[in-house]
Amino acid sequence: MTQDNAVNTAVTLPLAPGQWPFDPLHSAVNFTIRHLGIAKVRGRFREVTAELYVGERAEEIRVSAEIALASIDTGNADRDAHTRAADLLDVETRPTMTFRSTRVSGVGDDWSMEGELTIGEVTRPVTLAVEFGGLGDFNGRRHAGFEATGEIRRSDFGLDFGAGLLGDVVKIQLDMEFMEPEGE
Repeated sequence: MTQDNAVNTAVTLPLAPGQWPFDPLHSAVNFTIRHLGIAKVRGRFREVTAELYVGERAEEIRVSAEIALASIDTGNADRDAHTRAADLLDVETRPTMTFRSTRVSGVGDDWSMEGELTIGEVTRPVTLAVEFGGLGDFNGRRHAGFEATGEIRRSDFGLDFGAGLLGDVVKIQLDMEFMEPEGE
């Protein structure tokens, strides 16, 4: 057992073990990309599904998500239509982006989640910084909130159209809520 795993094993999780259902009404997948190197374009993906499995120890946590790329929304219908087209996201051949965690680790307020992000036929490793927002009751059910942030390079996924017009780095911010398993 590595020292890092020993730290994870000692962590007492404030979450009940089991499958935590995703709350899409209180979750968001947002991004920021540079335009012409001088301004930022912000957007989000409106169609997201996610799963959270919590085990007895931190190393047993598993997260997966699927994002419909056609659900992109930057607040400009013309820009969104172009982004969906073959020269950018090409949602006809790449309809989804998926994420699967491979490792969750941390101590105190400093957590990270390593995983694999797949866009089309390309899968690359991604590490996200994770902040646990806490627990709260809503409509008779306990909710857990998380924020995860990180960045990817478009070129790593073969999405290199518009070099010079669009930045290569895409910053990601995920605000996710999950509900405690029933009967816990």
